[in-house]
Amino acid sequence: MSVELIVPTLGESITEATVSKWLKKIGESFEVDEPLVEIETDKITVEVPAPSAGVLSEIKVKEGKDVNIGGVLGIIGEIDATTPSKEKKQLPEEEVSKENKKTKVVSNNQNNLTNDPKLSPSVKKILEENNLESSKIKSSREDGRLTKADVLEHLKNPSKNNNKSSMEREEIVPLSKIRRTIATRLKEAQNTAAILTTFNEIDMSEIINVREAKKEDFMKRYDVKLGFMSFFVKASVMALQEFSAVNAEIRDDNIIYKNHYDIGIAVGTEKGLVVPVLKNADKMTFGDIEKQIVELSSKAKKGTLTMDDLSGGTFTISNGGVYGSMLSTPIINRPQSGILGMHNISKRAVVVDDEIVIRPMMYLAFSYDHRIIDGKESVGFLVKVKELLENPSSIILGI
Repeated sequence: MSVELIVPTLGESITEATVSKWLKKIGESFEVDEPLVEIETDKITVEVPAPSAGVLSEIKVKEGKDVNIGGVLGIIGEIDATTPSKEKKQLPEEEVSKENKKTKVVSNNQNNLTNDPKLSPSVKKILEENNLESSKIKSSREDGRLTKADVLEHLKNPSKNNNKSSMEREEIVPLSKIRRTIATRLKEAQNTAAILTTFNEIDMSEIINVREAKKEDFMKRYDVKLGFMSFFVKASVMALQEFSAVNAEIRDDNIIYKNHYDIGIAVGTEKGLVVPVLKNADKMTFGDIEKQIVELSSKAKKGTLTMDDLSGGTFTISNGGVYGSMLSTPIINRPQSGILGMHNISKRAVVVDDEIVIRPMMYLAFSYDHRIIDGKESVGFLVKVKELLENPSSIILGI
């Protein structure tokens, strides 16, 4: 009896998905819950598991094609006596040594891949599954980093990939569904909201001193490093509680003031920017925040974020400093009304008590929707964030 492989429900606002990669070929057998196909929506990439053990007898939707939620991806057939067993066959004695050598080569290749920090988990997975060497695959990026698309292209046509003419000046790559959505929403934000940005700078000395003094105790207690982001999340929540318009949104002809504080943390991935959300951040400890940030960032880079991870959000924080950005003007994440931009920390000469001193300084940028947030409120919000961060004891004590 055959079984249909159906596109699962992925969220209220998602109506279709794109098949990015089939993980099984026609005729291959698998167990229940084994991932069969990878699909991509405008927000997340998910693997669709097998509803039952069987054999992939038919692929209904090819890679790169769209399919509606609830649509049929493929057909699963029953395993019969002619289906090759997944268990390893007993090899003749003369073949054992050859197989052992092959296993050793694969093992060495996997060790090399594991130790290569430039490869993302998804790229490593494909390289390991196909026993490929990253050094023999041409990258499409200027920095030489391999992407998932590079490896998949190599698998489709390895000879073409390795013999590209040095005269090629362009390569046409279709926009992914996630990238198309990012482009659309950013443009909508610019066209719909009246976005302005105000700037300030903060002296990071005190936060750096607290982190240095408490890092070992914090690690012992929470089993995670004390980062900068937890300070910024806490400071933002306290400022949002004072300036309620920044935590609000315009919906039709109404202003919706939020009494909950769900902070989105922008994370860059190979497929684009995603914003997982810290739910009820006002009720979280520093340890809770740091743990969840690590977990969500890891899921974002592995492509395993769920719709619940991405849903909601009343305010967003974006850290361009991790890429070396000195200053930027972040775009608000609709329908939110504000976004805080962090930047790199650099030692600069500043005046303190009429003396020139060297301090670790960071520029902050706060972009806001001027339709709902006035200039006085926007400046006041950012000044409050600055005051809290320069006096971290206020954040820790909640005053």
